[in-house]
Amino acid sequence: MKRYFHATRPKFFPASLLPVLAGSAWGFMVSGQFDAAIFGIALLATLCVHAGANVLNDVGDDAGGTDRQNEDRIYPYTGGSRFIQAGILSASGMARLGITLLSIATVAGFWLFLVKGPMVLWFGIAGVLLATLYSLGPVRLSAVGLGEISVGVAFGILPVVGSAWLQSGTIDVGLVMFALPISAWVAAILLINEVPDIVPDEATGKRTLAVRLGNKGTAVLYALIHAFAAAIAVWLALASPLPVVTPVVPFLLLLLAFKASQAIRLGINDRPAMTKAIESTLAIHTIGSIWLVGCALFVAFWGS
Repeated sequence: MKRYFHATRPKFFPASLLPVLAGSAWGFMVSGQFDAAIFGIALLATLCVHAGANVLNDVGDDAGGTDRQNEDRIYPYTGGSRFIQAGILSASGMARLGITLLSIATVAGFWLFLVKGPMVLWFGIAGVLLATLYSLGPVRLSAVGLGEISVGVAFGILPVVGSAWLQSGTIDVGLVMFALPISAWVAAILLINEVPDIVPDEATGKRTLAVRLGNKGTAVLYALIHAFAAAIAVWLALASPLPVVTPVVPFLLLLLAFKASQAIRLGINDRPAMTKAIESTLAIHTIGSIWLVGCALFVAFWGS
């Protein structure tokens, strides 16, 4: 079982856990109610979609030859799990694992559908479709420069808005705006992880945003993504129930983002700096998301 667990690349699970936590905190803030069972099932469904997407991405990259040619990967962050290339699991075994995980997510989603109604179907269908089309199908979103948008939606807007709706039964502009910084931070994780893979991705026709923009263009876009997240935090402080201190941490995180963007310009030529930049990006997502959870809970318990 241990090899199956590690094949899912669990180091990235905070990218799906934290949006569910954030959305649930918002739902609790606006409704004053929290259903632990609903939270747990929603978290299970989202984690399984994430894990399944990771596994199927390895299958897709192996089929396209990307991972087999990747000699510049930074383990364990880029270049996939390497389980297929190392013979730990076969491509068919990985495919079965991915399908099993998405099936578990579907069952969990069906339970939520029975409890909360048909609205759940739209969230579930969108999540499973994005997880599948990201790596497989006639249009691999990750290979045509749409990976960041699909990941931002699948691991930002969908789980945040969906989890909040499950707790409160309401969706408004404030909630969608609350989801956007988390969407931006998770998209930045994917973007920076593409940088060490530029050469093998380009060689195998995988036209990620990093391939299309190059190191310098990717560095600029990376910085803009983080600036966008900070700007949305200002809007949240001014026009949502969240406290006026909401932008403080997102703006402080810009310091980490700026340093990481400098490493992106050098790319794989400076492996230690690139590794640290990836780790900083993961930290930005974690710290920023937890901060937003804290802001929502502060309002829930003590008011703005």
